[in-house]
Amino acid sequence: MTRRLFTSLISLTAALFAGSGMTASPSLAVGDPAPAFTLPDQRSEPHSLSDYRGQWLVLYFYPKDDTPGCTTEACSFRDNINRLIAQDAAVLGVSMDTVESHADFADEHELPFPLLADPEGEVVERYGALSDFLVVTFAKRQTFIIDPEGNIARIYRKVDPDEHVKDVLDDLRALRGN
Repeated sequence: MTRRLFTSLISLTAALFAGSGMTASPSLAVGDPAPAFTLPDQRSEPHSLSDYRGQWLVLYFYPKDDTPGCTTEACSFRDNINRLIAQDAAVLGVSMDTVESHADFADEHELPFPLLADPEGEVVERYGALSDFLVVTFAKRQTFIIDPEGNIARIYRKVDPDEHVKDVLDDLRALRGN
């Protein structure tokens, strides 16, 4: 019981402070090459940045599976997946949760895109999305649009889960010249 309560408090703290600005200094900028990665998804299948060469990639970082804001954001990507595909864009979600946690979250919400597990936070840190609150670390809610050549085309450091996918779609259209 105590362990479950502690875990719940950590999850709540992560969700509350996800947009607080407490993070490592972002060093990536638009036009920079996106940092390479290979991470397992919710089915333990590896995904690498190079797998998405030749298409647009929406790489979004989020604090914690099954928390209110993260669920809202993931379901919004789910509900707009056909619009994103129409823009020749793939979607990948990344958090520091485990493969097992991602599997439960993806199944529960019928998410049609991969959720990548980065429990050590190595990729999260490379993208400048690592938040540190006392003894708890988690991915800050941030998104990167990566162009077909593997360069960062747009960075969202502040994300409103309710409006974010609309902004991503608008920016993808503009970036693609549609």
